[in-house]
Amino acid sequence: MNQSRKTMTRYLIVEDERLAYEEIKRMMHKLRPAYEFAGWAESVEQAVCLLQGKNFDLLIIDIRLSDGVSFEIFEQCPVEIPVIFTTAYDEYALDAFRVNSIDYLLKPIGERELDMALGKFERRCCLRSATPEYRKLETDYLSAGKKNRFLVQTGDTFRPVETTDVAFFYSEDKYTYLHLFSGCRYIIGYPLDRLERMVDAAQFFRVSRNCIANIRSIRKISKYFAGRLLLQFQPECPHEIIVSRSRVDEFLRWADDAR
Repeated sequence: MNQSRKTMTRYLIVEDERLAYEEIKRMMHKLRPAYEFAGWAESVEQAVCLLQGKNFDLLIIDIRLSDGVSFEIFEQCPVEIPVIFTTAYDEYALDAFRVNSIDYLLKPIGERELDMALGKFERRCCLRSATPEYRKLETDYLSAGKKNRFLVQTGDTFRPVETTDVAFFYSEDKYTYLHLFSGCRYIIGYPLDRLERMVDAAQFFRVSRNCIANIRSIRKISKYFAGRLLLQFQPECPHEIIVSRSRVDEFLRWADDAR
C-alpha cells in the first residue's frame, strides 16, 4: 500500500464470533499496520448503526451473523464501500458478487489469503465492480461449481440433458421449465433463484424475473421504451422477454464477454 496516501484507510470488521474477530484484527494489524481499525459489529443491527454514523474505506464482513445474513445490512443501508466477505460456507458466492465485493474468503482464513484480498482492494480501490478483472473473478469462481447436466422426465422415462444444450429456463404458473435448443421443454424441480447459482455465469444470465437465457439462444437485442431492451430468442421463448432498465448495462457487458 502506498503510505503516502493523504488519508488513512479505515476498516470495519463485522463478525459475531469473538475469536474470529480477534484473529482478523490481529492479522490486519500485522499485514497492514498503517490501516486504522475503526469499529467492530457483531450483528446486522450494529453494522447498520455504525455504517450510518461513520465513514469507512473497507468492510470485512462475515456472511452469517447472529441476527441474519450480512446482505441485509446493504438492504437497510446501501453503501458503495468495497467488501471482503468471510464465511465458512460457499453457498452465498453469487450474492456476494452482487455487492461491491473485493473477495470471498472461506474460513479458516490464513494470512496469505487475507493479504491477497487486501492487495486486490489496494489495486482496485474505488473501482466499480464491472471492471474486466472483477467480472473474470466472478466468472471463474462461479464456473468452477457449475452444473453440467440435468435429469429430465418424460412419462416414466428419465434422461440426462447437457446444460450446454439448454437454450433458456423460464417460470410459468408456479412451474420451472428447461427449454432445449431442439425445441423440447421439460418441467424441472429447481426454482430460477437456485438455477442462477447452478449454471455457468459466463454462459447464462438472468435476463428477467422469469427467465435465465443461454447467450447462444439470443438472436436479437432491440432497444425498448423506457430505456429497456427487448430480446428475441431462437428457439422462440413462450413469453416476451424484456431486460429492465436497471440491468441493461450489466446485461450488455455480459453479452459482450459471454463465451
